[in-house]
Amino acid sequence: MLTDMTLGQYYPGESVLHHMDPRAKIFCMMIAVITIFSSNSIYSYLFSTLFVILTVAISRVPPVMIWRAVKPLWFILVFTMLIHFFTTPGTDLIAYRWFHITKEGFTNGIFMTLRLLLLIIFASLLTFTTSPIILTDGIESILTPLQRFGVPAHELAMMMTIALRFIPTLLEETDRIMKAQASRGADFINGNFLQRAKSMIPIMVPLFISSFRRADDLATAMEARCYRGGEGRTKMTQLSYGTRDYTAMTITIVALVIVFLMRYFSI
Repeated sequence: MLTDMTLGQYYPGESVLHHMDPRAKIFCMMIAVITIFSSNSIYSYLFSTLFVILTVAISRVPPVMIWRAVKPLWFILVFTMLIHFFTTPGTDLIAYRWFHITKEGFTNGIFMTLRLLLLIIFASLLTFTTSPIILTDGIESILTPLQRFGVPAHELAMMMTIALRFIPTLLEETDRIMKAQASRGADFINGNFLQRAKSMIPIMVPLFISSFRRADDLATAMEARCYRGGEGRTKMTQLSYGTRDYTAMTITIVALVIVFLMRYFSI
């Protein structure tokens, strides 16, 4: 079901990650992405996997939430694996007529799929452990230095967070519309690709109408509260780095250095 998707959802908690500064979490996520992409051997991938597992354990986010974040993207993971299996040249591992799987393709497929899986899990932790409002403040603070070049930091952060926040809402609305259409005899499962694509039209029209209505309601609510952008606005809570933030960033940088050393020494 679409409502099982957790993209953009916040999971309340009292873990160390929940209380970290959002800027530190964004920084750690960027370094972790570089770390995962820098992995190129079985030992470095095992190290990256262990690092992500420990981070999930520290966040105290239930494994079922992590599974729900990965589940909608299973097709991309399987497709990536199969592409590497059948298109990477090298020593044949399995060969039958036109069917060839090379040793290099098998290794690259497993590693690339694991890389994408780790990236999805680590990126999901950012939204699981950070509320939309705090995430907006963090993104705005990071983009603030770019204001001298004319970049509207507050407006960009607001738009990004609103888009992220409304993903679960739109998924729930889509699921509700699909159930209503199915009760009227609509079939979204059977048929070929064109027939199934055509059956989605009765969903798209009310979904777009509902989205525009929600956007108009949100704009009216913001105007009623005298929202005029970021200029001259103050904040009730000021962001500040703490010991846990510096510790987390240091650990993440150390993990990156370890992976680079493994890559340099071909471990």
